[in-house]
Amino acid sequence: MPRVKTGAVTKARHKKVMKQAKGYFGSKHRLYKSAKEQVMHSGKYAYRDRKQKKRDFRKLWITRINAACRENGISYSKFINGLTKAGVVVNRKMLSEIAIDSPKTFSDLVSISVDALNGKVAKQETKATTKKAPVKKEETKATAKKAPAKKEETKDLSSMTVAELKSLAKEKGIEGISTMKKADLINALK
Repeated sequence: MPRVKTGAVTKARHKKVMKQAKGYFGSKHRLYKSAKEQVMHSGKYAYRDRKQKKRDFRKLWITRINAACRENGISYSKFINGLTKAGVVVNRKMLSEIAIDSPKTFSDLVSISVDALNGKVAKQETKATTKKAPVKKEETKATAKKAPAKKEETKDLSSMTVAELKSLAKEKGIEGISTMKKADLINALK
């Protein structure tokens, strides 16, 4: 049996590692053995720090919000608690952007938070709107039959095609529809 040399495969594998190690300091970008070791470590660091970056940004946002809160005479924890009680849902990234870009808006948020902490503002009725009253089976059948007729009447003109809009315009007796664009047809039909 002939001897099979793996020179091409080994060369390709080495080349791949050396390409990844490009720009490393000293022998880490010249010698295969140290380059491979460093590339493996670099991969571990990159994986770890992709998770760490999210934590670091959250810390930064909280620090910025805290600084803006202190300027308005409230602590960060009380501010967040007040926003929660008031039913205001804004993430920390946006709160930090508001604190930097428009301090007046942030101070309005602080006043909303303080009012909620003092019990002046009632919690918004977000839960009440999401809960539905129990419906009987007879009622659902009756409303299901009526629903398609209402959809036809209140059909949105912007969701219709140009051909459909032109046929509606012909029925209503609008002239010059052959040269009109979709926006013009919608305006004419309104």
